[in-house]
Amino acid sequence: MTDQRRREPSKTAGDRASLTAFLDYQRATLAWKCEGLTDGQLKRKAIPASDLSLLGLVRHAAEVERAWFRLAVKGEHAPPLWPRAEGELAEFQVEDAEVDEAFALWHTECDRSRATADTIASLDDTVDFRGESISLRYVLTHMIEEYARHNGHADLLRETIDGAVGE
Repeated sequence: MTDQRRREPSKTAGDRASLTAFLDYQRATLAWKCEGLTDGQLKRKAIPASDLSLLGLVRHAAEVERAWFRLAVKGEHAPPLWPRAEGELAEFQVEDAEVDEAFALWHTECDRSRATADTIASLDDTVDFRGESISLRYVLTHMIEEYARHNGHADLLRETIDGAVGE
């Protein structure tokens, strides 16, 4: 498994360029882990006793992008892409999910997130979110952590599905 689209972040970039490059690298990693699989493989809950699937991770990533950039940073009213079902996070319920729709929504939310981040003058600028001040620096760092954690899950899922490994 090799990926030509992931670009290593610069080792000398400033804070903003470094954070956004690391986040884009993590986004590209999730796309890479899903590449070349069938709809059925993407929906497969490949690890016993777990509801995780690669498609569920893609849908979750779209929700996390929406929540942090549209709700928290912009203060926009943005209803969930997949409303909760019986108290459960619906993005992980993929049996009847449309693969193309999930990837399209994820890419749209990533584009919106990038555009939102670009409108903020400084990493240190803050917004009030639910009574707490948060900075763009915090949001970008949290998003890197979110993707990195779930990309670890994606590694295990992909290897279980077809044996493909990589980083």
